[in-house]
Amino acid sequence: MLTLGLSGGLDLVHQDRDHLFPRGSCHDSAAALVDDGQVIAALEEERLNRIKHSSKGAVGAIRFCLGFRFLSLADIDRVCFYGSEATCTRLLVNLFYGSVDAAPVTTPRELILDLLQESTGDRLDDRKLMFVDHHLAHAASAFLQSGLPESLVLTMDGIGDNLSGSVSYWRGPSYVVLRTFSAGQSLGILYDRIIAMIGYGFTEEYKVMGLAPYGNAARYHDAFAQLYNLLPGGDYSINWDAIEALYSLAPVRKPGEPIRQEHVDIAAGLQESLERIVFHVAGHYRKVTGLLSLCYAGGVAQNSTLNGKLLCSGMFQDVFVHPASYDAGCAVGAALIPQKTAVTALSLPGAAPAGQAVGRRIESVYWGTDIGSDDQAAATLHRWRAFLDIERVDRIGSRGAAALAAGHVLGWVQGRSEFGPRALGNRSIVADPRPAENKDLINKMIKKREGYRPFAPSVLEEYASDYFQIPSRDMRFPFMSFTVPVRPSYRDILGATTHVDGSARIHTVSRTTNPRFWELIDEFRKLTSVPVVLNTSFNNNVEPIVDSVDDAVICFLTTGLSRLIVGNCFVAKKKVTDRCLLGLGVSLPPYGRLVKEKALSKSGSHEVVYKLQDSFSDRSLPVSECVAELLFASGGDRPASEYLRAGHDGEAVGRELRELWSQRAITLYPVGA
Repeated sequence: MLTLGLSGGLDLVHQDRDHLFPRGSCHDSAAALVDDGQVIAALEEERLNRIKHSSKGAVGAIRFCLGFRFLSLADIDRVCFYGSEATCTRLLVNLFYGSVDAAPVTTPRELILDLLQESTGDRLDDRKLMFVDHHLAHAASAFLQSGLPESLVLTMDGIGDNLSGSVSYWRGPSYVVLRTFSAGQSLGILYDRIIAMIGYGFTEEYKVMGLAPYGNAARYHDAFAQLYNLLPGGDYSINWDAIEALYSLAPVRKPGEPIRQEHVDIAAGLQESLERIVFHVAGHYRKVTGLLSLCYAGGVAQNSTLNGKLLCSGMFQDVFVHPASYDAGCAVGAALIPQKTAVTALSLPGAAPAGQAVGRRIESVYWGTDIGSDDQAAATLHRWRAFLDIERVDRIGSRGAAALAAGHVLGWVQGRSEFGPRALGNRSIVADPRPAENKDLINKMIKKREGYRPFAPSVLEEYASDYFQIPSRDMRFPFMSFTVPVRPSYRDILGATTHVDGSARIHTVSRTTNPRFWELIDEFRKLTSVPVVLNTSFNNNVEPIVDSVDDAVICFLTTGLSRLIVGNCFVAKKKVTDRCLLGLGVSLPPYGRLVKEKALSKSGSHEVVYKLQDSFSDRSLPVSECVAELLFASGGDRPASEYLRAGHDGEAVGRELRELWSQRAITLYPVGA
């Protein structure tokens, strides 16, 4: 049986349809292809359209999944969308008919069929389209890939199908929902409401989680205690009116402003509150069901600090967190539903023999785009030869390890891209984990983000328990989902990956699932006696994780990365001037638009200004008249220099193009490619 799962929005990358899909309502678009219960291909649309947490329709991801098996839409037995049809219909009606001038809106079923046709050129048989409840898709993604015969399953997020969470009991392919949590109990929305006070917004929750260990949760304990009530039966309530009282604790911080200690302490208080509520729920249902395993999904499950505390608490013998717990993972869960589940009047544990596991626990999520063979990767790099020195190396792990030990920060690209938010050794930035200053260097020069943000250690799984305090020596952490204590004797040694509270978001690397990355770390171990490297996602602060070789080259050329390894190619930058960028083709990205408008100057006169805008945010970047003219005229397979009028300073134009390129506001590409 072949099923295709979908999550996210239903409009196209160049469209601006906020009246149908308000920002934040349909995020993390993805597609997943499942064959006989196994994920064959899965990709988030952001990796292709280059929009972080993209809410645009998963057009490219659908094409990728079908193309991976050379399938047409007619070959698919079910297409599964990650929300109930009733909720989707109600959402469209409420949004569109809120305007008295609105024309009749189509149904969600028609929107999905249109998206599929736009993606493939074919029309899906309407009978093959299936809607899956949002939290059921979350729960299925976790349990059905956990390899467990039975488990308690917890989902928690912002909101989906008018719910913010669920607790269910799963045995084999069957399940029963024990309770649900209303929108008024949303921990995801609570988190977003409070982090807005300290300068962060939707999709930036992980930044506040990283900030919390620097704070003192006790400072505002009484204020946070007013936010919620822990009720009998594993229930809780949120006092939304109490949020206003928090505004008296500290001045509201605007994005980019300095972070004060009050803001840090608010982050700590929020993290503590989240942990107390989740432990209250999980603890109750652990007690009443007697279940020793927990599967966990939903946006709240991306909080690796919370996950680590659940794991190490001893409450459960096993905790499985889906590697893509946020909405992208719903594409996988929705696709698994028609293959592996059945709604039954399932009894509670102990009333019947335990079921059989519906499959093995997943060990990797390398389900995305493949860079191809070493020869194919080298051919792509060769198109950028004006900017790169490229060397083919037989033992690339040994060469990379030597570069790390010498202080270089590497971009590392191999095989198929990872599904989910973590770089797991195929689209990674890698560095020596020992010098504490490496954290500051990478945050400033490469990631271009806040200096407090931590980096994860990737450790050979054979040495994990030697360096980290984990419940069992044979426990593996292939998805970077848990933060655990670093053993005290190694905290100074792992200076760049040990957080301020002595913890780290652990990633164990298996020789079986990722032999090249394992080899890189093992060769580093031979040189340094440390079987650990610093690992973070290969991107800068304005883009998703790189997917293609071209994406990797662009990030390499526009950040402070010192070396790049793609396949078996060891790459360095050539010394070139900004003028050399004029030898590349230039265009707007699919989401971009160039606007010419008349504006009032500071002197009170009117002037013509040019701006680059996009279809997914409020970002607006000023552009000089010269570059605007170049962008209006350019396109196709000709270098930018051919569109530059005589008399313009090529070096200055190249410098402006580089800055816009680093912001991903324009696209530069080798002509002839």
